[in-house]
Amino acid sequence: MPELPEVETVRRGLEGVLVDARFERVEQRRPDLRFPFPERFAQRLTGQRIVSLARRAKYLLVHLEGGEVLIMHLGMSGRFIISRPGANAQKPGEFLHEAGDQERHDHVVFVMSNRATITYNDARRFGFMALADARTLESHKLMANLGVEPLSEDLSPEYLAARCGCKKTSLKAALLDQRIVAGLGNIYVCEALHRARLSPRGSAGKLTLRSGEPSTGARRLVEQIKSVLEDAIEAGGSTLKDYHAPEGDLGYFQHSFAVYGREGLECLAPGCEGTIRRIVQGGRSSFYCPRCQR
Repeated sequence: MPELPEVETVRRGLEGVLVDARFERVEQRRPDLRFPFPERFAQRLTGQRIVSLARRAKYLLVHLEGGEVLIMHLGMSGRFIISRPGANAQKPGEFLHEAGDQERHDHVVFVMSNRATITYNDARRFGFMALADARTLESHKLMANLGVEPLSEDLSPEYLAARCGCKKTSLKAALLDQRIVAGLGNIYVCEALHRARLSPRGSAGKLTLRSGEPSTGARRLVEQIKSVLEDAIEAGGSTLKDYHAPEGDLGYFQHSFAVYGREGLECLAPGCEGTIRRIVQGGRSSFYCPRCQR
């Protein structure tokens, strides 16, 4: 599933063709994706000017002139394809895993006033689109329980210590809890924990001292969460399975993985002679170095 850096890469790719343009025509080619489309979905979008395009956790938020917000989630294989007159359509390229006929998975087509066409393609149909009132967006059921944005100042050592101090769960599970930090996924949690030299098996409570202050590990972790996400966004995300950016470009951060997917290989941390190990936590693979991550 695309994680925060991938969604942010998609947002940046769409921003230039969406913002200030209007939905001239909307083609909804099926009644549902993961969930049914909102009532009168195409009609409610048609003619609307896009004021801004934001991201909250793994959601894309298209703010419309009329006061509604189009909420979009990519699911497992959702992607956008941008085409313009006089130029070849930017296709997402080859799937790394077979996905069948591409065109039959084109479920929504946005024809824009600036002559760009944006097609939403989703082979597995785990993505979805919803409409919400901008005035009550924060209390919407999809947004209400989300934690802080990891790249914002709200994610601080003090915040993490306060939220994790009483938790008996593992550090990995706490970081994947979207109610604590919104948008973090399995790949980047593994990478951030390695950079911070913390074991995914360790207790989340170790981030808090008896005084209630954040531990040195909490301070390192916050710094490295931000660092790994910023590095991944700069690299265009990670192309795993079905992910591509909307312009068809590949993400390349997977070439910088220190632990993810490297089971049995040597640890890349300077001075460490450990070997990367894979364990399963909560049904997900965790990759870490038992020698330098404690």
